[in-house]
Amino acid sequence: MELGNLKPAKGAVKGGSKRLGRGQGSGTGGTASRGHKGAKSRSGYSKKIGFEGGQMPLQRRVPKFGFTNINRKEYAGINLDKLQALVDGKKIKSTLDVETMISLRLVGKNDLVKILGRGELTSKLKVSAHKFTASAKAAIEAAGGEAITL
Repeated sequence: MELGNLKPAKGAVKGGSKRLGRGQGSGTGGTASRGHKGAKSRSGYSKKIGFEGGQMPLQRRVPKFGFTNINRKEYAGINLDKLQALVDGKKIKSTLDVETMISLRLVGKNDLVKILGRGELTSKLKVSAHKFTASAKAAIEAAGGEAITL
């Protein structure tokens, strides 16, 4: 090793990035590769989200309509045919509550549950849920079960 072939260890020196705005002799003096005038040449420039160069942005061009009720309650629906499939698959016996539904991954732990009336229920079930459709409640009671509203 001699003075003529010394070099830093691999990874010790970051890439040779251009030093901007260090005089005309550097080749990147003057405008410092930012071009002339305009917002992008100024210090502190940051493009706003959705900015389209002065063109009317998409979120302002598209018409807005309708109404969103902030008090709306979303329910996770479970149909009677799903309940019957659980009984046939021996996953549940005679009772079905929200904790069981969560453990069987039918609903999430923060979901409100509504039992819907699609399909037929032949087993006697004691079902606990937040809401029932009229047809679902009638079908559960017709099969000899019980519909408990939480």
